[in-house]
Amino acid sequence: MSGAERNGEAELKTLQERSFSYFRHETSLTNGLVKDKNAPDWPASVAATGLALTAYPVAVERGLISYSRALERTLMVLRFLWTSPQGPEPDATGYKGFFYHFLDMKTGRRTWQCELSTVDSAFLLAGALAAASYFKAETPDETEVRTLADALYRRVDWVWALDNGQTLTHGWRPESGFIPYRWEGYNEALLLYILALGSPTHPIPDSSYAAWLSTYQWESRYGYDYVYAGPMFTHQLSHCWIDFRGIQDAYMHEKGIDYFENSRRATYVQQRYAIENPLGFAGYDACCWGITASDGPGSTTLKINGVQRQFMGYSERGVPYGPDDGTVSPWAIATSLPFAPDIVLPAIDYCINHLELTHRNRYGFRASYNPTFSEGAGKQPTLDNDIALGWVSPWHFGINQGPIVLMIENYRTGLIWELMRQCPHVVQGLRRAGFSGGWLLPSS
Repeated sequence: MSGAERNGEAELKTLQERSFSYFRHETSLTNGLVKDKNAPDWPASVAATGLALTAYPVAVERGLISYSRALERTLMVLRFLWTSPQGPEPDATGYKGFFYHFLDMKTGRRTWQCELSTVDSAFLLAGALAAASYFKAETPDETEVRTLADALYRRVDWVWALDNGQTLTHGWRPESGFIPYRWEGYNEALLLYILALGSPTHPIPDSSYAAWLSTYQWESRYGYDYVYAGPMFTHQLSHCWIDFRGIQDAYMHEKGIDYFENSRRATYVQQRYAIENPLGFAGYDACCWGITASDGPGSTTLKINGVQRQFMGYSERGVPYGPDDGTVSPWAIATSLPFAPDIVLPAIDYCINHLELTHRNRYGFRASYNPTFSEGAGKQPTLDNDIALGWVSPWHFGINQGPIVLMIENYRTGLIWELMRQCPHVVQGLRRAGFSGGWLLPSS
């Protein structure tokens, strides 16, 4: 191994360890729920909790947490989720097997009048199923993990979430009913549809997946043909759990690629967009991209070098059609590691050693920054070496931290992919979605 390779491995080890530290410190010790972000009095996110459940096996294998402690935390949250109130009341934890997007860290009850979220529930359930695949011993505690994970999955009424339509809805509120938006167009809902198809109790029909595929948008940008989705995270999150290498549904079979290759191309589109930088933002280059859902400077307009710039707070930024306000999210670079290590590893090294985005930061990368904003708001010294990153998010988000941990591990060992290959519900969902080939071929 060369010196550069050893340095790269050391950087990945440190980044993964620090990213996992979020779950070590931002998790309730009474119910196992994980904070959405590390702000005072902030609620839990069920998606972050699902990512934590998936990250515990990684942390055990990497020596970041003991096996017994990971099992204890896993059981704590699964027991809470199973026994927490489910019903149409506005202060329940969930309904029809789904869970509300945000839950109070202490009580576990719905907060902010948020929605019963179908996709965030899918991330939570994927974490539970990953835990069930990892804790395989015939002990009372590990048997309970598997029993609870299976029961939670079987309880979900996926058909109800169709709301008499073909595609799955985004969610439901007790005050107003179903949200008028549906999961259409390629996005992070790939995992949602697979879990909904694989259900042994309330599966959606095969026609629902076909209806979703019919809404895809095929694009050609910067020399790459791919299924379009703007924010980078949409090309990553389902891949945290499922290995799409070499398996194809009907749509991908027709295009001659798989979803892994599609994400690889989307990663290169992100980098090419940053290199060409059509809107002229500061800092964009071959190592500074990662344009995705992220925190931002806030809703304000500034005139910078004669150009009126509109900035945003938390928003789903994307390329090549936007929205884009110059905000870069280094976590989205790291989470692309399995797809394009040739461009991701140098970018991680740049973020660590040149931009010092992990300096004095126990949770790894800063969530996001915007160097363009500093040009209009007055440059601020952000780090010890006085590199001006402009606006820097003061917070960390569980839904950013988890994918870093998981995708570094999938790149190094494929651990989570292997665990989910052993989950019969996931395999059934893939088969019902029409996936074939690769590791889904019957064993000889």
